[in-house]
Amino acid sequence: MNISQLSREEIEASLKKNRKETESSESIRIIFSPRKINSKNLKEVSSVFSQLGNEDYHTVVVVETHEGEAEKKLPMPSFKFLETPYGKIETNDQLRNDFADEDDDFFINDDAFDEDVSLHDQLIMLQHTLDNFKVLSIQITDERSFYVKELAAAMEEILASKNVLILFCCDLKSDKIDELKRVVKIIESDNESELMNYLNGGTSSVEGVGAFISGLLVARKWGLRIYFGALHSDSNHQTNLLTGFADMQKQAIFK
Repeated sequence: MNISQLSREEIEASLKKNRKETESSESIRIIFSPRKINSKNLKEVSSVFSQLGNEDYHTVVVVETHEGEAEKKLPMPSFKFLETPYGKIETNDQLRNDFADEDDDFFINDDAFDEDVSLHDQLIMLQHTLDNFKVLSIQITDERSFYVKELAAAMEEILASKNVLILFCCDLKSDKIDELKRVVKIIESDNESELMNYLNGGTSSVEGVGAFISGLLVARKWGLRIYFGALHSDSNHQTNLLTGFADMQKQAIFK
């Protein structure tokens, strides 16, 4: 069942169980989450969202690849509010305008925004873990390296000093663990050109690879520790190898 069909009690029970098993962090800046959250992956998603400590994030920026019908490369939907079964969430209109002013490829445009976007699922999970927050949705309609690097650079610059959590929506099937290990090695070696070859080469198995690479680039620039649970447990028990997070450390530590 999709997360919208799960009860409040089911979601909260999953988060509560994982909070007992994990140590929360006050310094998480990035979350990697499945594009769709459902009963099959709720446990692994809860294991990440339960890591969030008492940090009062002002805004959550949700980044996803969604082609739709949009001609714009990096559109941001124009809604002022978005409503889930758990209440309304306001858009950070000022932050949306900051991105729109940053570069010509950022547009306030609804062409790619529909009921299939990952944003809806992520907001429900966020409403069970954060008290009050605004949201900004950024979509990637062209995953070529130029636009991915442009997005990452804009986020790095605009969001660096802001109290913001960034959520990247992407998936990698459980039998692709060797591919994840290879990408992590590329990041560890700080080899951006090889990472762009991976993005442009057409060999990636990641669904939402533009969002995935954007998250890796921002984490690297900010010196974050990146943690993917699949690299520390039996990956056969995870439906999505990319469920993970990145938090602040004195030095970048990739696990």
